Amino acid sequence: MATPASPSAALTTTLALLSFVVPLSTDMYLPGFPAMARELGTDAAGVQLTLTAFLVGLAAGQLVLGTLSDRYGRRGTILLGVGICTLATALCAVAPSIEVLLGLRFVMGFTGAAGVVVGRAVVTDIATGAVAAKLFGLLMGLGGIAPIVAPLAGGFVVEGAGGWRAVFWVLAGTSALMFLAAVWFVPETLPVDRRHTEGDGNTLKVVVSVLADRSYLGHTFAFCLATAALFCYISASPFLLQNVLGFSVSVASTVFSIGALTATASTLITSRLVGRYHPRLLLRIGLAILLTSSASALLITLTGQLTRAWVLGLVGVGFIGLGLVFATAPGLALERVPHAAGTGSALLGALQYVLGATVVPLMGIAGEHSAVPLFIGMTLCTLLAVFALSLTKRASASVSGSYTSQAF
Repeated sequence: MATPASPSAALTTTLALLSFVVPLSTDMYLPGFPAMARELGTDAAGVQLTLTAFLVGLAAGQLVLGTLSDRYGRRGTILLGVGICTLATALCAVAPSIEVLLGLRFVMGFTGAAGVVVGRAVVTDIATGAVAAKLFGLLMGLGGIAPIVAPLAGGFVVEGAGGWRAVFWVLAGTSALMFLAAVWFVPETLPVDRRHTEGDGNTLKVVVSVLADRSYLGHTFAFCLATAALFCYISASPFLLQNVLGFSVSVASTVFSIGALTATASTLITSRLVGRYHPRLLLRIGLAILLTSSASALLITLTGQLTRAWVLGLVGVGFIGLGLVFATAPGLALERVPHAAGTGSALLGALQYVLGATVVPLMGIAGEHSAVPLFIGMTLCTLLAVFALSLTKRASASVSGSYTSQAF
């Protein structure tokens, strides 16, 4: 199939749907954890390992499938990955033991990574510069809908439609729809003459060439470290909102959803601004907002001035900054490696979850009634993201002309 001259609405929507696999697969079944533990004869830690298995599979899958898409093409890799993911999800619904469920969740993550990592590579194949940044922002903005809806939908399914196994049947049906949408609307966007077909030795060379690009690394680390700041909040927010600020479970869930909605809105708005302003400028502004809000929250926490209004206000401002980062950093990173967009996307995606998995366990070191680790973590992650972006300054100057006609 020929590469489309511009991304169609159908292709954009399909790529957004493919990105839903992560938040749906991580958030939707959370309300069923207690029932899973009872039915499968395990404890809370055993059930939580199913989430760990999915994230490990997701990180590994992005590395493998992104590289394979550079060798064999985008369309086939997406269809194979999403197809197997659909089957594995359906098998999760009938898993007889926690051990079987763990293995299937790893397969879900590994194969489901195809929609995410190869989808980003498709964007790089069909668009560049401000157009690519705008499309990345739109995809991430649409993808932000899933974290808002998934926990609410999961709770409804668990309580009223057959328990935790029904969640996996719903996920399997959703994955099947994603597969059909990919069959109909995702063309092959990587021409044969641009594929890396020389074998494993060449694949390693491609990986090395991607990692040798300082601008790619800087923008990738800026994005992944900002994402790590978000993981700090996600993991600590139940304790912050309920134990520290005293919200009920329902109110805390609503507050969390409002934060996700704020980040989504910011990402969508930013995707509209990249035609007027340089994506790198918007990225710098986003990191500055996130750093200011995180550091301010840390300061008021350390000085004992922590109140609901201060925390919610500063966290909300931080989510605005995150939206700016999410809409710009991936496109800026992947534009540096158009010869290996799949590999570049894979490395970016894997690092994102590795860093997230690293910071999450640190958020509880001061107990369930302290917000200090949360805001220290967010501030340090953002500081490191700013430092990473500073490393790209010299390298980006040599390619800034690619944006000039559209960004200013």
